[in-house]
Amino acid sequence: MNDSTQPSASPLAIGSRRELFVDDYLIDRLDGVSRKLHEPRPAGTAIVFDQPWEGCVSGYASIIKDGDKYGMYYRGSSDPAYSIEETKLPDEEIVPQHPCVICYAESSDGINWTRPNLGLCEFNGSKDNNIVREGIGSQTFSPFLDTNPAAPASERYKAVASSNKDWDTGKPALIGFVSPDGKQWKQVENNPLITEGKFDSLNLAFWDAERGQYTAIYRDFVHGVRTIKYASSPDFKEWTPGVHADFGDAPPTHLYTTATMPYPRAPHIYVALPRRFMPWKTYFEEMKEVTPGVSDVVFMSTRDGVHWNRFEEAYIRPGLNERNWGHRANTPSKGIVQNSPEEMSIYVEREYTFATNQIERLTLRTDGFVSAHAGYPEGELITKPLVFSGTSLLLNYSTSGQGSIRVEIQDEAGHPISGFLLEESPLIFGDKIDAPVEWPRTKGRTDPAPLENLACKTIRLRFVMRDADIYSLQFK
Repeated sequence: MNDSTQPSASPLAIGSRRELFVDDYLIDRLDGVSRKLHEPRPAGTAIVFDQPWEGCVSGYASIIKDGDKYGMYYRGSSDPAYSIEETKLPDEEIVPQHPCVICYAESSDGINWTRPNLGLCEFNGSKDNNIVREGIGSQTFSPFLDTNPAAPASERYKAVASSNKDWDTGKPALIGFVSPDGKQWKQVENNPLITEGKFDSLNLAFWDAERGQYTAIYRDFVHGVRTIKYASSPDFKEWTPGVHADFGDAPPTHLYTTATMPYPRAPHIYVALPRRFMPWKTYFEEMKEVTPGVSDVVFMSTRDGVHWNRFEEAYIRPGLNERNWGHRANTPSKGIVQNSPEEMSIYVEREYTFATNQIERLTLRTDGFVSAHAGYPEGELITKPLVFSGTSLLLNYSTSGQGSIRVEIQDEAGHPISGFLLEESPLIFGDKIDAPVEWPRTKGRTDPAPLENLACKTIRLRFVMRDADIYSLQFK
């Protein structure tokens, strides 16, 4: 595989960005290496929707970090008509039906969540609750912290929602809300924001600092299949015409929600955790007539909001718990919590329509959605030509005790560069998140070779791997 490689017409200008292996953006050639999806690990219940203003169809959560605190915004909703009597345990009671409200919980660590008594909205004659708003848009309310430096203090938080729940008889639109603190909300004057779409699910928006724009990802249908559209705006008021997602050769798939967000450690990449819906399957015979379908979660990513790379194997399965096999269970929350340098948390709704409806926390390795993976037989990965800036190469990697990684730097044509030959590479093994690769300067010396001499020049990276995973790389 170390034959001379044809130069690329335009090298990738990655600068000092962190790059993940969620797609083939970096990859030119693979031999015995493949991109591997890594499932997150269950880590316990974050919150159970058991309050009188919550209930069996609560959910659509968004996790937002503001300062040293995490906020969880979610819909409080209950409708016993969605719950099947035959599946209830003897001591279970479904919260009675009530109008949708938006609730707020908070946490200092993303693990332990509490409901603050906000005293803002009255429910059943009392304001002793954690409700932040009610009324129009509460069915699909999706907030975000606006990090646009030009945003006024009165609009530090923004949100989008569908204007109309009666989607079959009314023309819905995407409307906007603003808030100074995430508690006191008002509708923006220029409504609606976007009118061409279906919007009958959790639509979302966020400020994209990399591109200097607001991004909206929202629901539509194509040939009867649930899909998404992308639009952008410089000011959250005037939006570009929506563009349907392009999944290449992937088969048409119902995507019910997307939980799309810029990945915090590589914000030029949007990662998404769509709930994939299979309406032709029903696990519970009792639900077949009322609420058919089953759901799981897939992983996908994009670098422009339109062209997506989607893994078809499930990222999060319903699992052994039968209550996760209901029609619209397993909806991921929008938001990632960095629990430690090594670990992140994501969240997914479980046991939807049951009295035990809840949000589960799952953990994964930092950058650990997808890796470039080699099994025990040695494999190789060669990148496309690229230009970097920085003085060191950092890798997020994991090997077995027997496994290893070696790195070679080549010129644009694929010829090894003296001082960075494969035989000069250290034998890398272990488990690190951001570990530098150091090549000896010359034989007999241990100080690193001057990688900065190659900065701003076109190079390739060649990885030779055995029983190893590389999750991300960054020149810095």
